[in-house]
Amino acid sequence: MRTNRIRTIAVAATALAAALSLTACGGEDKAMGTKPAGAVDTATPAATGTDDKAQSDAPKAGEPETQTVPAEGKHAGGNGKKPETAPNEKAAPSIPACTPKNSTVKVSSVSRPINHLLLTVTNTGSTDCAAYYAPFLRFDDAQAVYPVLDDSKPQAVVTLSPGQEAYAGISLLGEPGQNEPVKSDNLGVIMVDKNNESKGESTLKLPAETYTDSLGFVTYWQSDVENALMF
Repeated sequence: MRTNRIRTIAVAATALAAALSLTACGGEDKAMGTKPAGAVDTATPAATGTDDKAQSDAPKAGEPETQTVPAEGKHAGGNGKKPETAPNEKAAPSIPACTPKNSTVKVSSVSRPINHLLLTVTNTGSTDCAAYYAPFLRFDDAQAVYPVLDDSKPQAVVTLSPGQEAYAGISLLGEPGQNEPVKSDNLGVIMVDKNNESKGESTLKLPAETYTDSLGFVTYWQSDVENALMF
């Protein structure tokens, strides 16, 4: 009897020790935030609602991403009005070229500098026109146009209001003795547009005893006579 009682006490002690050991391990797992093997996560969606929403909004594998487009009239600022177009986004209107249809051209002699002529174009229309580039000149039946002096290019295109004038200087001869001068009677003046393309030709009578050679030139259109004759 005594022996059986001792055995019973020993078995009870062993069972108690095992239970205490399991309780200690479970507490340690809870303290460390880990879960015992086989444990089931019992967290509710309410506790992690933000993460769940972010995950539900994210595109699933294989699905294209989509971008939300705001309804018309809802712009940054929330005033419900469409933004106005900035002034620099509007294309600048192209000014029509001065042509034989909206202007007249004349040629005249000048006392200084020598061997020069002055070409004048006048806007005879009712709206502005632009004297683009330089006039193309042809003396009599010459096949090639007269050379243009690149150094005379102005900083901006000359725009003429109705009644205003622009000017181009014509140098007739190079240095004496370099080329044989040729007498000319008529001058063809071709006006060009902003693309430097012909917009019509006017034929003018040259001053008497006008001689030219291959070393002469014509300037770009200028806003005043002095600039036209300074070259």
